[in-house]
Amino acid sequence: MNKEYQPDWDQAMDRNPEPAMSSKPQVASSNGVKQIVTIRLDVDMLEWFKGAGPGYQTRINQVLREHMDNQRTSQVE
Repeated sequence: MNKEYQPDWDQAMDRNPEPAMSSKPQVASSNGVKQIVTIRLDVDMLEWFKGAGPGYQTRINQVLREHMDNQRTSQVE
């Protein structure tokens, strides 16, 4: 395993990070429970998220949540 690796999955998630793509406030999930999954991502995309430093899984989750919220909003309208 990578000796420099420090897991962040057991740390509290910052629900109000500096906005990456939008100025909308981050919305916390309804129960805050996380589930471990295996997902296949394009190598260049994963490297891009990792290139921003520790917390890349949290950033990926935030991007997916924003997309989900946008889809839900557009379905209501």
